[in-house]
Amino acid sequence: MSRLRTLSLPALLLLFVGVPVYWSFPDELPVWRSLGIVVGWAGGGLLLFNLLLMVREVRLASHLGGLERITAWHHRTGVAAYLLFLLHPLALAGAGWSESPALAWQVISPLAASWPVWLGWGGLILLMAGLATTFSHRLAYGTWRWLHSLLGLGVLIGFMHVLQLGISVGGLAALAAAVLLLLWRLLRVDLGAAAKPYIVTSVQSVAQSMVEVAMKPLAMPIDGAPGQFVLVAFFQGASYRGCGEFHPFTISGIGPEHEFRIGVKALGDCTRRMQSLEAGVAARVHGPFGEFLNALPARPQLWVAGGIGITPFLGWLRHQPVSQPTRLVYLYRGQRDAAYLDELTGLAANCPALSLLAEATGAGLPDLGRALPDAAALVDHECYVCGPPGLIDTVSRALQQRGVPLERIHFEHFDFR
Repeated sequence: MSRLRTLSLPALLLLFVGVPVYWSFPDELPVWRSLGIVVGWAGGGLLLFNLLLMVREVRLASHLGGLERITAWHHRTGVAAYLLFLLHPLALAGAGWSESPALAWQVISPLAASWPVWLGWGGLILLMAGLATTFSHRLAYGTWRWLHSLLGLGVLIGFMHVLQLGISVGGLAALAAAVLLLLWRLLRVDLGAAAKPYIVTSVQSVAQSMVEVAMKPLAMPIDGAPGQFVLVAFFQGASYRGCGEFHPFTISGIGPEHEFRIGVKALGDCTRRMQSLEAGVAARVHGPFGEFLNALPARPQLWVAGGIGITPFLGWLRHQPVSQPTRLVYLYRGQRDAAYLDELTGLAANCPALSLLAEATGAGLPDLGRALPDAAALVDHECYVCGPPGLIDTVSRALQQRGVPLERIHFEHFDFR
């Protein structure tokens, strides 16, 4: 990653936090009151930065280092903003504590008949509820999505709290920016205004509860590459009724006429319904995103795939053979789950630089001691891992224990909750 792209997010964060703090920095006020004002505006700046990171524009994501990096920053800055907003009322209460505890409580009490206080607590509670869904991985995607939207409502109420305090210039600017970013996300991403129309041309079963879907563009195509992923929503067909939600899928193949293929595994209600997709179903495609196999170096490679995680590697191999020595370790539960195994075996037989180790692991974790090369065989290797989060974490730790530097271990989670 270039130095400019590496610094892009820290620079934007400094801008979003520094400008409101500089504008609102108090003069000649008690220390605790000054601290309450500063952390409040710093939290507001963090929330606006957080909303910017929700805008999934292809070029913006590329300039900022990829959607995986953006999502990680989105999570961290959201938690940081929430902590600052917890400190905000406590610091204001601290300013009144020197006079009396009763005065300190009166400043922040939600029982006070004051619209600014009510709005402030209301925004904080909504932020708390929305943030809690981030850590609730067992929630169905549709339920999570609507509960997580409470964060947006909490942001708007929080800036209305600022307006009620009489801070018209800063409050209006912050509220307008928040509304603009939320509308941008709603229209361009959630409602699909940025997505392009496609139609399903074929659906093929490749493993138990997994199909490969081929699509062709109906207008301007996306400019995708092997290893990248797209957000796709499927709608109506002759007998198929889509759920209309955008889900991430890795590109598993690209054709000469800009058609492409994706692998869809039944992992939730919507993707289970997609197992019955049929030719002629309308789709909208947003993307491409991802940096996973971008600019492979010339040094030897180790690729580790678990289950559906084989798709980016398959997409690359379908596009062109590897020229550097590459070892592909493909792990799957059982033979019925071994998607594309025959094709991968054929690709390895016809590519001298590619060696394939395919192994059924059963329901438990794989034996990485046998599947992964030893430390001596991994010297100067670049390692790429794709699969379930548990597998990625386990393989990454095992590679580091074998002496592989962290900067040579690459992965993308493809999970944007």
